[in-house]
Amino acid sequence: MSESSVNERTIKRYEELKNDGEAAGYYLNSDMTITLPLIEGLLTNADRYSYPSCPCRLATGKKDKDIDIICPCDYRDKDLDEFGSCYCGLYVSPLVAEKKLPIKSIPERRHKKIDQSLKSTITDKNQDNCPPLAYPVWRCRVCGYLCAREEPPTVCPICKVTKDRFECFIAKE
Repeated sequence: MSESSVNERTIKRYEELKNDGEAAGYYLNSDMTITLPLIEGLLTNADRYSYPSCPCRLATGKKDKDIDIICPCDYRDKDLDEFGSCYCGLYVSPLVAEKKLPIKSIPERRHKKIDQSLKSTITDKNQDNCPPLAYPVWRCRVCGYLCAREEPPTVCPICKVTKDRFECFIAKE
């Protein structure tokens, strides 16, 4: 795909992702033959579903079922740490960005939700030595940021994803 055939909307979104990402320590793939079609896919999915699901995964069209694959997906940071790139290749590690490490094949990490009974068992064991909580603890599903407050933040202060990407990590007592 030549840059001349790419529409303004794609270029604008590329610039936004690049600027926001770099401000938070993330890098976009410098190979525009990979990056620009991925961004077009994100825009297509945003138009189609009203959220930018990963263009390399099959979305259901139901945001609550696809929340883990809304870009940046929940698996991005772990993929960057282990493989130097996210699953689709849009985000890359500093070593890949500096061309010191090649992009490798990345296994799919998408998994089923933790069984609620298992999660409550883990939470109960962790609370044995903790005082009762005045506020629930919210966890960003993308970067792991934790905060204790009535509601999750509107935007994650670390990775800049929106409020709907947070999950209740520990419920208030």
